[in-house]
Order: sequence, then structure tokens, then C-alpha cells
Amino acid sequence: MGIPHFFSKNQYRNLFLLGWLVLGLLQACFSELWDDEAYYWVYSRHLDWGYFDHPPMIALLIKIGYGIFHNELGVRLLIVMINTLTLWVTAKLLSKEDNRLYYLIIGSMGAMQIGGMLAVPDVPLIFFASLYFWAYKVFVDEQSWKNTILLGIAMALMFYSKYHGVLLVFFTVLSNLNLLRVFKFYVACILTTVLFMPHIIWQYTHGFPSLQYHLVERNASSYDISFTLDYLGGQLLLFGPLLGWLVIYYACICPIQHTFERALKFSLIGVLVFFMISTFKGRVEANWTVMLFTPAVILAHQTIKRKGWKGRVFLYTLPVTLLLVLVTRVYMIWDFMPGVEIRPEIHNNKEWTGKIAAVAGERPVVFLNSYQLPSKYMFYTGHLSYSLNSRYSRRSQYNFWDTEKQLWGKEVLVFGSNLPITDSIKTSIGTWDYYRDSAYYSYNLIQLKPAAHQLKVRRGEHYTLVLQPENNYFQSVPINWNNEPVLGYGFTTKDSAYAPVRTKVTLAKAITRRLTTMEVIMPNQPGHYQLKCSVFSDPLPPTHNSQVIQVTVE
Repeated sequence: MGIPHFFSKNQYRNLFLLGWLVLGLLQACFSELWDDEAYYWVYSRHLDWGYFDHPPMIALLIKIGYGIFHNELGVRLLIVMINTLTLWVTAKLLSKEDNRLYYLIIGSMGAMQIGGMLAVPDVPLIFFASLYFWAYKVFVDEQSWKNTILLGIAMALMFYSKYHGVLLVFFTVLSNLNLLRVFKFYVACILTTVLFMPHIIWQYTHGFPSLQYHLVERNASSYDISFTLDYLGGQLLLFGPLLGWLVIYYACICPIQHTFERALKFSLIGVLVFFMISTFKGRVEANWTVMLFTPAVILAHQTIKRKGWKGRVFLYTLPVTLLLVLVTRVYMIWDFMPGVEIRPEIHNNKEWTGKIAAVAGERPVVFLNSYQLPSKYMFYTGHLSYSLNSRYSRRSQYNFWDTEKQLWGKEVLVFGSNLPITDSIKTSIGTWDYYRDSAYYSYNLIQLKPAAHQLKVRRGEHYTLVLQPENNYFQSVPINWNNEPVLGYGFTTKDSAYAPVRTKVTLAKAITRRLTTMEVIMPNQPGHYQLKCSVFSDPLPPTHNSQVIQVTVE
């Protein structure tokens, strides 16, 4: 027993998993952070029950790992571990597993090998989705109280990883409507709701920003066929790169022999079709379907076994797939193609952040309209940084942190366009212009709550907008009297953005009142518009200071 038994002939799976784990740890240790990984690392410095973009699972996993190793390995440590556990759980769900075939299918999926070490919400989603399917399988086999609790916990953990997990539960129920007659399934759902309630409360107290972004602010102006074609191509690469089409095909034609397998098939086809339909509303990221890893592998495996096929095509293409994976792994560590911009975010981060830090010294650094750059800067230098997002850019979690309080009145370097230029810094990835602000003030956490969220108005109408100022700094707000900030607004449509408009209403006067008013001049053209209120603190751009107000001009 012990180590010799672990490596014996009958322990191929243990050796395979150990090799997978070691490769993941080496890659995690020697690869620089991707943009989103650095952003989620900043999440972990501000642990909370929710964030603008995602639930908190990724932040918690990074927090634990970074507490052990204060480097890239620490950020990714638990991610690599649960990625390896995903393979173990998926193998356990296979009845009459063919180890050789299982390894070949896994080996054909390059994205799982390369992306399995990235500290992004997709990896815990994949793991907890596999755990959810395991919990569902044992629940279907035996509806005991223990299995009921396991199912409820698994669903909650999946939801805490990424919202997409709710689709798996929906299609599971659709595959087995008898669940609606099972009392203990309702108990499991109630348990999930109770466990997930802290996140729901966080969303409620912050005005449901995730729903606002995904359902209101993110939709494209009009359909483009590239949305659908890119999505379809992305799925082939996600489950490939060479045999993604075959894995999906085999999974879709799998002969069903168990209620559990029907749930896998409904989930696989349902999620793929759901997101394909979603491409008619806007661009869909290929990775949004990663939770289908376990269903795809199990169903493809069972199809090949039950139809008596050998799966030789996986064996023949394996060397090419592994070669592509190897080249990618090496490139992620060593930029052997300088000048060729393939994911440039993964190289030279220490160099450019170091050069900015050398100029900034102890002064904080603010980047306009980028959540990636301040996150990278803080990770690689340890110095304070912040993202200021203009009214016309995408919001991020930086819009909800009170970092500005540490910047008020201090000398700050601001990097971004349409600002006065104090000087420039040359780095290997370009020249950075910056503005040195001797006394920085911005006011992202002042929220102006409109009395109405939908308006019907006439063309060119001068409309009096009633607003309730809300000070989310929970302290008195300092005012730059040398350049007093004022309120304003800006219109956008799904096709264009209109120039922002300043008003004479000062921020100092507005925040001392329970209600304030602002005159808004409506557009001259009929149509549907999105109106947002802003604070103007020159020379900085106007910021996001209200939720979207839907305006119909008649």
C-alpha cells in the first residue's frame, strides 16, 4: 500500500491526475497574470457577498491561495486543485469507465488543459457543476435527507461561482418534470435559496447592478451574423481545438439509459441552444458554456462505448493537440514571438508597471476606463491604484469600492485620453501619457436616484428631473472649491452617444438636500434613449452616478 500502490498498474487514474496537477502548478507558477485574473485578485482584497460582475466564489478561492503564496501561484493555487478534482468527479460519474478512452477525450480538449489554471470564475463553475451533477445523480438514486442536503449545497456553490449555473438546474428540471412532485427537491431548493440569500441581499442593496449591466446596458444595437458565427466557432474551439465538433456530436447522439443521463443531455443541448439564441441580442462569449464540460465528456464517452466504436480518431489526433497545447503553454511563459500581439496582456507586466511606479513613486495612479490596468499595477507593484470609469464606458467593481477616499486631495498621476498631458512614459508596450493632478477629487459613490426610471417626453422638451442624492461614502464629502464639481447628464442610444451636458447644479448643494432637481433638455429626434446622470469634476470625465433612465421621445 502507500506510494508504490498509488503508482501500480491499476492506478493509472492517480498517475494521470498527479501529472495534470503538476503541469497546472508549474504553469500557474511561471505564467504572468491575465487581465481578469488581476481584477479578481483585487476582488479578494475586498471580500464581499457579491461583485458587479460575478458572485464571490472566485474571490474567496484566490484569497485562500494568496494567503499561502504571495505570487501568481498563490492566485491560482486552489484553481489548479479544483480543476484536477473536476476530472476526478467526472470520472466517478461514468458507469463502466474506459480509462484509456476517458484520457483520450480529456486530452483532445485543449482549453481545459490550458485554461484550467486560470483564476477566473469559469473554473470553479466547471467544478461545482460536476459536483452538482454528482449530487443530482445520488439524489435520483436515493432521495435521502443526506442527498437532499448535498443537492441543495451543490446548487448554492454553483450559483456562487457564476450565474450561468441556474441554466443547468432549469434544464435538469425540464428533463425530469417528476421532480416537481418530489417534496425533498423543494427542500433542496429552499436550502439553496437560504444559502444564496446573502448574495441576493447584496444585489438588492446595490440596486441589482449585475442585472442592470447584463439585461440593459450590454445588449448590442442590432444583430450581426458574426455574433452567431463567432459563437459557433468558439464552441468548436472550446471543446477542441481539433475534435470539438466530434465531442459535441457524440454527446448529442448519446443513447440515454438513465434519468441522470437525460439531465446531462437536456443541459448540454439546452445551454448550447440558449446561448445561440442569445447571439441575436448581442455578442456571446465562447466560455459561457464551459459548465458543459462534464456533460460533454460523459455523454461522448458513453456514445463511443455503447455503439462499440474504438475512438481511434482521438488517438490519432492526440499528438497534434498536445503539440498545440505545449506551444501555447511555452508562449504563456516565454514571449518567443515579440512583436506578434497574441494576448499581449500575459507578457511584460512587471516591466511596464515597474516603469510607471518608478515615475509615480508613492503617489497613487488612476487609470481611466480600465479595470485591468489598475489591477495589474497593484498586483505587480503593491502601490495604490484606481479605475475611474466615464459615463460612456463600461462600469466595473471599481464603481462600488470607496478607494476614492484614499485619493481625495492627494497628488495623483492620471492615465487616459482627453486629459491635459503633463509628461509621458515609454515602455515596451507603448508610450503612456499622463496628467499630474495636484489635488485629486472624483465622486463615483454619489448616486442620484431618479424619481422615475421610464420617461415619455416630447422632442426638445425641457424636463425637470427629480433626483434623490445618496452619499455612499457614509462621511462628509470634500469639495474642490477651486474647481467646484457640478451635476450633468448624458444620452446614449444603442447606436451612438451624445455629448454630455453640464448643468449649474453644484454637487455641494445637491448632497445637502433630500431631493434635488435638474433641468434636462430632451433630444430633438424621436426614438428610445438611455439617460444617465453624472458628476463633472474637471478635467476628469463625467462619471456614472445613476442607474439608466429609459427615455422615449415622441
